[in-house]
Amino acid sequence: MADADVIPIGSGGRPGRGNRRTTPSAAARALAGPGAHKKKSGRAKVKGEELGAADSTSTRVEREDVPDVDGPDLSGLDLGGLDFGRLERVVRELFGEDGERRVAEWLAFLRRRLSGDYELDEFGYDSDLTDQVLLPMLRPMVEKWFRVEVRGIENIPTDGSALIVANHSGTMPIDGLVTQVVVADHTGRPLRTLAADLVFQTPFVGELSRKGGATLANNDDAERLLRQGNLVGVWPEGFKGLGKPFSERYKLQRFGRGGFVSAAMRTGVPIVPCSIVGAEEIYPLVGNIASLARLLGVPYIPITPFFPLLGPLGLIPLPSKWLIEFGEPIRTDDFADGAADDPMLVFNVTDQVRETIQQTLYTLLMQRRSVFF
Repeated sequence: MADADVIPIGSGGRPGRGNRRTTPSAAARALAGPGAHKKKSGRAKVKGEELGAADSTSTRVEREDVPDVDGPDLSGLDLGGLDFGRLERVVRELFGEDGERRVAEWLAFLRRRLSGDYELDEFGYDSDLTDQVLLPMLRPMVEKWFRVEVRGIENIPTDGSALIVANHSGTMPIDGLVTQVVVADHTGRPLRTLAADLVFQTPFVGELSRKGGATLANNDDAERLLRQGNLVGVWPEGFKGLGKPFSERYKLQRFGRGGFVSAAMRTGVPIVPCSIVGAEEIYPLVGNIASLARLLGVPYIPITPFFPLLGPLGLIPLPSKWLIEFGEPIRTDDFADGAADDPMLVFNVTDQVRETIQQTLYTLLMQRRSVFF
C-alpha cells in the first residue's frame, strides 16, 4: 500500500517549510468545536511500515514527513477556504506570540456563553465571565495606567480562607477592583469582595458586581464565604473613606463596629492587613454637592479639579503611582470560644488592624518618589 499524500491545512505561520508536519491552529480547533477533535482509528502508514498498536512504541518515526495521525480531524469542516496559516500570522501580529491561544480561549468562551455551559454559585459569582472578560478589561489599567507595585504577596495564603482588610479611598471604589486583579494575578485565586447596599441597588452595576464576585457586606455572607475556603476582601471605612476630602488623604476613618473581625474570629481565619497608596490622587475630592446628593439618595456628589467642569472627561482617573502592601496575617484561631461576642476584644483587634494599615501607609508614602512616578 503506497503512502498517502498529506495536504497541510496551514503552515503554522512559518513560510518555506512545506515538508513540515502541520496541524490546525488552536483557533481552528476552537472554531471546529468538540465534535471535530476525534482520533482516527485503525493503523497508520509511516515511512512504508505498518504500525500496529503493539509495536508502535518501538518503531522509529521520522517527524519531518509524518502527518499528525492523532491530531484533530477537520476534513469535514467547511470554513469557506479559510487560510489558517495567514490567520495565525495576523493573530500573532495583533496580539503577540500568545495571540493564537488568546483567540482560541475567546472562541471557546463565546461557545460556552451561547450554549449556556457555565455556572453561577449561590452568590451569583460567574468565574468564567470574571476570568475571561472582567479581569482582562481591568488589567491594562492596573499594569499600564496605575503601574501598581505589589509587596508582601507571600502573606496571602495559597490555600484556605483569609480576610483581606484594606483602606478605602479615591472617590470611586476603583481600589477594590485593582485589589481583585492584583490578588488574582499574583496568587491565582479569586478575591470575593464585600460591598455596600448601594452597589446592588444600582442598575447594571449591581448585577455585574455579583457576577464579578461581590456580595453584600454583612456578617452572614462573610462567614459563609470564609467557611467555604475563599479569600474575602473588605474595606471597612466604606463611604466615609471614599468620600473624605483630599486634605484628609491617607488618614483612616473609623472601621465601623468591627463586624469583619467577629466574622474572622467565628471562622478562625487570619486577617491580612492591606495598605493601598495611590488611590487618593485619582480623583482629588475638593467639594461635594450635598443637596443634589440628598435628592438622588447617594452619599455625595463629588467635585474634583476636572469634574463636573470637563464633563465625561473629568471621569478619567489621574495616572497616579500605586503601591499595595499586604502585611503579616493576624491570627484569630488562638482566641477562646465566644471571643467574637466580646465587644472589647473585637474592638482591640479592630484597632490593631487599623493601626497596622495606618503605619504602613505612612511608610509607603515616604518610599514613593512622587505622586505620578
